[in-house]
Amino acid sequence: MKKIAYLTLIAAASFGLVSCIEEINPQSSTVTSGQAAQAPGSFENFVGSLTTPTIGQPYYGGTANINSYPYDFGYPGMFLQHDVMGNDVVITNSGSHLQTWAFCGTGLGPRYAVAQVPITCYYGWIKNCNNLLSLLDEDNMTVKERQGAGQAYAMRALFYQDVARMYAETTYTLDKQAPTAPIVTEKTTIQEGTNNPRATNEKMWQFIIDDLNKAEQYLADFERSNKYVVNLSVVYGLKARAYLTMGEWAEAEKYAKLAQEGYAMLTSDEYTNRNTGFNTANNSSWMFAGQFKPDDPCILLNDADSSWGSLVSLEITDKSACGYASNYGYPLAIDYHLYSTIPSSDIRKKCFIDFSIADTYSEGAPTQATVTFASDYSDYPTTLAKTNIGSNETGYYIGGASLKFRVAGGEEGHNNQYVGFLQDVPYMRVEEMMLIEAEAAGMQSESRGIELLTAFAKQRDPEYVYGTHNEAYGNESTSAFQNEVWWQRRVELWGEGHATYDIKRLNKGIIRNYEGTNHIKDYRWNTTTPPQWMTLCFVGTEVNYNLALVNNPTPIKPTSDSPVFVW
Repeated sequence: MKKIAYLTLIAAASFGLVSCIEEINPQSSTVTSGQAAQAPGSFENFVGSLTTPTIGQPYYGGTANINSYPYDFGYPGMFLQHDVMGNDVVITNSGSHLQTWAFCGTGLGPRYAVAQVPITCYYGWIKNCNNLLSLLDEDNMTVKERQGAGQAYAMRALFYQDVARMYAETTYTLDKQAPTAPIVTEKTTIQEGTNNPRATNEKMWQFIIDDLNKAEQYLADFERSNKYVVNLSVVYGLKARAYLTMGEWAEAEKYAKLAQEGYAMLTSDEYTNRNTGFNTANNSSWMFAGQFKPDDPCILLNDADSSWGSLVSLEITDKSACGYASNYGYPLAIDYHLYSTIPSSDIRKKCFIDFSIADTYSEGAPTQATVTFASDYSDYPTTLAKTNIGSNETGYYIGGASLKFRVAGGEEGHNNQYVGFLQDVPYMRVEEMMLIEAEAAGMQSESRGIELLTAFAKQRDPEYVYGTHNEAYGNESTSAFQNEVWWQRRVELWGEGHATYDIKRLNKGIIRNYEGTNHIKDYRWNTTTPPQWMTLCFVGTEVNYNLALVNNPTPIKPTSDSPVFVW
């Protein structure tokens, strides 16, 4: 039986959702899928293609445009795009390359290139999964092929989870029939691709669960050599995420608990470590991660500035004069109000520079007071004190700046971005699973959920008392208990790509304008429900080539700042 090798889903202007796939002639110079699968070492390469292009490579713009889209360094770049759409991760400079994602407007509409970024990346990664699955006869697989298929199903489910949440008009629990995005598998034909409507929430999430069921079966005995590939625990974690989104509380609790086996929370010292904090997967907490490597294009080109570390890490010396966060004046900061709600007894507060540091800053060379203040946060206080900053009416941008994601490589890394930006990035941590378990348990029995949540929170703040972090953010759509879990997720998982998904899942709004805000003037918008720009548009060429694809409306940028919100 002849199979179609794959269906290209990269949103190129001339092809839209589909491109020509020719019938393979064995006498031609074109390699068939069967020949590719049988070539020595080829199957391992197909398996490697599931995760290798998801970090360190400019998947959308390519190397020629690597300096134009410095967030185009793979899957972790999506975390930043999602998180700055809300209020917890603050862009401190309106010139940031992430500004379109944070500041809305027609730039996120179907006529602009930005709308093409997630389509190109996610469906390109999905295509890699489909490529591998198209090679296999699932009724007659070797052990190696079963394990490869398991990884392909798991990764495809991960990507479709994100796609579903990005493009869904309404979350699953509010409307199971709301449209999400088209589903394309290894069996989708060209004709089907040109008339492929957006799957409903119900259909999409069932498809995701089906993929994860297969992954669970095929990876049951798989032993991985590192945390950069999925294993059974990651599959359990993906199931927990899926059932959380679906509001299937018993299943979410079950799989979140299964996912935790063999892992443990980061200790306080690990969480705040000045050299290995959130840059090294070799710990008991991280379940799945990505890794920047010395030969990655995003490290070798553009002075390594098109990398995760450039956008999220401080403490790179000004000798290298590189790093958007460290030296170009674009550090990411925590929302001032969220920071103010973190008690001083909570170790996570140490990941962000106190806003009072602005009082020690002056123009020109850093003062001794600034260096002394910086030593409370860094083993390289002089370097930190020289961070390129700007100021606005609320003080200096350095206030609230994140030190969660530390530069790698110790002293050498702090003096050389080609070493410092070789960081690991967390894709899944056991702490997320513990919080899913607590929320899911509490939605069935609030007392049981409170007990689990309290036990978790006390590991971060020994003085934690339940009931102190349950702000509704102008929206009473969830209970005080769920708000309390949400606060823990916002602080614990800050910058790890969950913010927008939680806001949409919980039907929350955002608050950017309040007394003392550190959000940039003219972009201080408050809403009581998820803002329109969190529902992404498909780029226009997708609609042109898939006649059944109905687009989401173009986001409308607010014309002025919202009235000051009073907490």
